[in-house]
Amino acid sequence: MGFRCGIVGLPNVGKSTLFNALTQTASAAAANYPFCTIEPNVGNVPVPDPRMEKIAAIAGSQKIIETQLGFTDIAGLVRGASKGEGLGNQFLGNIRETDAIVHVLRCFVDDDVTHVEGKIDPVSDAETVETELMLSDLESLEKRVPAFAKKATQGDKEAKVAARVLGEALELLRDGKPARLTVPKDEEEARIFAQAQLLTAKPVLYVCNVEEASASTGNALSEKVFAKAAAEGARAVVISAAIEAEIAQMDAADRPDFLAELGLTETGLARVIRAGYDLLHLITYFTAGPKETRAWTIEKGTHAPAAAGVIHSDFEKGFIRAETIAYDDYVAFNGEAGAREHGKFRSEGKDYVVADGDILNFRFNV
Repeated sequence: MGFRCGIVGLPNVGKSTLFNALTQTASAAAANYPFCTIEPNVGNVPVPDPRMEKIAAIAGSQKIIETQLGFTDIAGLVRGASKGEGLGNQFLGNIRETDAIVHVLRCFVDDDVTHVEGKIDPVSDAETVETELMLSDLESLEKRVPAFAKKATQGDKEAKVAARVLGEALELLRDGKPARLTVPKDEEEARIFAQAQLLTAKPVLYVCNVEEASASTGNALSEKVFAKAAAEGARAVVISAAIEAEIAQMDAADRPDFLAELGLTETGLARVIRAGYDLLHLITYFTAGPKETRAWTIEKGTHAPAAAGVIHSDFEKGFIRAETIAYDDYVAFNGEAGAREHGKFRSEGKDYVVADGDILNFRFNV
C-alpha cells in the first residue's frame, strides 16, 4: 500500500534540501534560484519505530524491514500558478497525485538566500500557496458542479450526490475556505468527494524550516506558523533543513552525539516522517519470526482481512483468522509462547479491527 506526501512551498524555502535529507541522496538538486526542481523527485523513506528492535530481539529475527512513506519533491509554486505562472499547472497536477501535503515554510533570515516574495513572512507564504490551490479547485468545480447538476435533473442518482457534496465544497472555496472543511454525509459522498482529487481537500503538515540555533526551540517566525496550524486544526513541526542535510551524511554512530550538542533528542526528519504518517491516519502492525521482523502500513479502522491483503491478495481472499498479540503483551511476556501461557494470544475473525502495534500471523486457505 503506497502513501505519498508532496513537499510543496514557494521557491528557495528548503524543499529540495529537506527532500535530499529525507532520502539521504542528492537526487534533488538544491540551488539558490527558483524552479531548480522541474520534474518531481520521488523517494521512499522508512518510518522510524523503536518497537521493532524489541520485537526482533524477542523473535530472534535476522533482519528488520520498516514500513515506508513516500515523499515527492514538487517544484516551488509562485503567485499566479493556478493561471500557469512559473511552472504552474504542471506542478498543481503533481500535487493532485499525492495523498497529503507537506508545506515547507521559510522561518529563517539569510540575506544570501533570495526570497521570491522579497520578504520573510511564513504565514503570508502559506496563504499564497493555499490561495493558488484554492483557485485551481475553484476553477475545476465551477465547471464540474453545473455539469453534475444538469445530469441530476435527468435522473442520474450519482450525479445528484456529486452535485450536492461538490457543491458544498464549491461554496466553501467561494468563501475563501479550503475544500477539506467539507463534511460528507455518508460513504457514497465520501467516495465521490475523494474521487474529485481536490488540492485543498488534502491534509496539510506545516514544516517550519529554521536556522541551526532554533532547531530545538523554534523561533518567533515558527511560532506564528504554529498559531496558524492550531487555528486550522492542522499540524506543524520545526526542523533545520541544513542540519538535517548534515546529519544525513554522517555515520549513524556519530549522530546521537551531534544531536545532543544541538540540544536535540531525535532528528527533525523523524518528526516529519511520523507526523506525515499520523496525518494520513496510518498505523503499523508487525509480523515477526526468525527470518525477519517486518512492519506493515494500514489505515486506522482496517479489518483483519484487508490488513492481510497488504501482504498478499491471497491472504485476504482466503482469510480464516488472525492470530494476534498486542505489542505490550508480546514484550511483557517475551514473545508468543509467554503470551499464550498468560492468555494474551488471541484468535480474531473477519470483523476484527487491527490495532496499532499488533503482532499478527494470518491463517488462510486458497
